Amino acid sequence: MWIGSRPRSPTASSTVLFVGRGFDGSVKGQDWYQADEVAEEYDDVRFSGGGALIDRREKEAVLSALGPIEEGHRVLEVACGTGRFTTMLADQGADIVGLDISREMLEQGREKAADAGLSDTVSFMRGDASRLPFPDDHFDSVVAMRFFHLMDEPVPFIQELRRVSNEQVFFDTFNRRSLRVLYTWLLPMGSRLYSEDQVVDMLRAADLTLANAEHDFVLPYGFYREVPGAIAKPFRAVDELIGNTIPGDYVASVSYWDARVPNEAGD
Repeated sequence: MWIGSRPRSPTASSTVLFVGRGFDGSVKGQDWYQADEVAEEYDDVRFSGGGALIDRREKEAVLSALGPIEEGHRVLEVACGTGRFTTMLADQGADIVGLDISREMLEQGREKAADAGLSDTVSFMRGDASRLPFPDDHFDSVVAMRFFHLMDEPVPFIQELRRVSNEQVFFDTFNRRSLRVLYTWLLPMGSRLYSEDQVVDMLRAADLTLANAEHDFVLPYGFYREVPGAIAKPFRAVDELIGNTIPGDYVASVSYWDARVPNEAGD
């Protein structure tokens, strides 16, 4: 992967975004992810019923890390999927580009932006996260939600996210010491689980510093997606109480990482 200073055309695109091993084009669940029916049902399957609590918490995490967003704040969202965060950040005033491998997912994102009256402020691109078609330091913030669990070799990808950001890289991971280990092998796209030490090593390799980290969901996402909202809410209340303890924090299934680009003075 090239990580030099030569800019690339912002109109370039590629057929590969997620790469499993190396950059050979293999993708965890690539065919599944790009199927028309998966894109059409993606939000309803994951974020209705109890899944709405996941959607709300993820959006809170992104807004907390990036906000308050000043007019024209330049954001790249990698693996934008159906545009949940893309349209939300555009509505907050961000100048945002959403990038994904799936034409079907991107089409859902475009429809979502149009429904929100944001088509003129959001750009969607099909592209390659290992070779982002932007010059160095092009964005103020780079967001990658539900991305790194697909990576067998995450370091080159976070280095590329760092290359195009002049300030911030925000992402999440699923955690090795959580209940997610009970079912992750069943997922159609697989799911890499991380230890905190692995994330710290990734940040160091990308020359990023950790500004903040939040850990949440003792009960994993899969549980909330399987139950109705009325049942999920009391479980979530207990989950939050446990999560506010040291043991609960330790076994949380997801972490949100707010990393920063060191300034020239090295701060």
